[in-house]
Amino acid sequence: MLRVRFAPSPTGYLHIGSARTFIFNWLFARRHGGTMILRIDDTDAERNTQTSEDSIFEGLRWLGLDWDEQYRQSERLDLHTAMAWRIFESGHAYRDFTPQEEAAEKAHATGASMWLCNPEMRELSREESDRRAAAGEPFVIRFRVPREPVRDVTFADEVYGAQSKSTADIEDFALLRSNGLPTYHMASCADDADLRISHIIRGQDHLTNTFKHILIFEALGLEPPRFAHLPLLIAPDGSKLSKRRHGPVVSVTTYRDAGFLPQAYVNFLCLLGWNPKDDRERMSIEEITAIFGFEGINRSNAVVNFSDDDPIDPKALWLNSQHLYALPVEALAELLEPWAAQAGWKPAPGQLLKIAPLIQERMKTFRDFASVTDFFFLDPLPPYDPAELLPQKGDVAMAVRVLERAKQALAVADFTHDGLEQALRTAATELGVKAGQMFQPVRVAACGRKVAPPLFETLAVLGREVSLARIEQALALLAS
Repeated sequence: MLRVRFAPSPTGYLHIGSARTFIFNWLFARRHGGTMILRIDDTDAERNTQTSEDSIFEGLRWLGLDWDEQYRQSERLDLHTAMAWRIFESGHAYRDFTPQEEAAEKAHATGASMWLCNPEMRELSREESDRRAAAGEPFVIRFRVPREPVRDVTFADEVYGAQSKSTADIEDFALLRSNGLPTYHMASCADDADLRISHIIRGQDHLTNTFKHILIFEALGLEPPRFAHLPLLIAPDGSKLSKRRHGPVVSVTTYRDAGFLPQAYVNFLCLLGWNPKDDRERMSIEEITAIFGFEGINRSNAVVNFSDDDPIDPKALWLNSQHLYALPVEALAELLEPWAAQAGWKPAPGQLLKIAPLIQERMKTFRDFASVTDFFFLDPLPPYDPAELLPQKGDVAMAVRVLERAKQALAVADFTHDGLEQALRTAATELGVKAGQMFQPVRVAACGRKVAPPLFETLAVLGREVSLARIEQALALLAS
């Protein structure tokens, strides 16, 4: 049965590269009817924090993608330890009693890896090893990488193809530390084996670890999972995206707080390193799931574009605007509610449902909501430049005539799109001005700006009383 896992370490917020790894695992599992497992790899006690773990869960929940099973690595230490000793008893590992400081000094002095500095530990007899351990001498359990004869460790990566590395280039890596706790390699492989993980989908930076992990699986007498390594996400300057160097740029919550739809963000992350093999860019999660496969994953690293002034990738911004525009109006209106509350506004019942279609094309993210809708909620309008009320430069008298006639028309008009359009067009004809010369002063009077949603729909939402009051405010501004 197909089983995949996402195994974040709670040492910081959810990195966008980690979020993409979770998404690709999720898509692969859902497309093939497999099981999605979330495993918190929290064995690094010195660096793990509850704040980081909470942030990871916060980011994953915002993405809106679920998982089927959940585990915590620190609760499975007995399993990891037992498997390490199983490898030791089979002769594939040995005790290394070399003090850490001494080994490090030798490695630094010779430029050699630790196993080259400690060959005598590989050759220590089992009797001597047991005696020293019984005497309380501290030791590390180290994997006995094959040396005589040297051989190649190989696997077929689902993305990068055939991979091979000589055991001459793999150090005798630790399985258990001197305090008895498992290393990352041991804990990860023990859990993957116990949880029957069929496919390991992770970043390309883990590819070199895979050779060690295959050796561990072989020592346990188990078939290794299949591996798929994902291209890295890099900055515009070609450097690897990192929390330390790029800060909020690499945090999932940066996009959430910027007002992104989670489905748009998932869409964006999928296109970083994966191609649907057609011209589609805006896709729903369901559409992506139906076509996702390893064959669409690129081998080259994917660039996340951002600048010193803006951490948001412009492509992500565009995709989000497309997803916003595709939302049903009812769904958009519901999603606008918390943003209205954040702005301190209390929409009347049904008001957001009327406003939503007027601004749907004008928002790139929900953060734009306040700036494109403030005039619906502010009363009176904040001061604005009275020159914008003039239908032609310097002609204050025409602006006054237009607004006075508009006020008369709106006082008796039917406050629907058609009724308002007919009333204002008729008023323009009677005054002998062009329709645009009538509409602009009314738009500025109603919204406090030239660029605003469609005039007649806006007036209908504002209502007769507010519309007339704002024309009065505009006339007073012109008089002053």
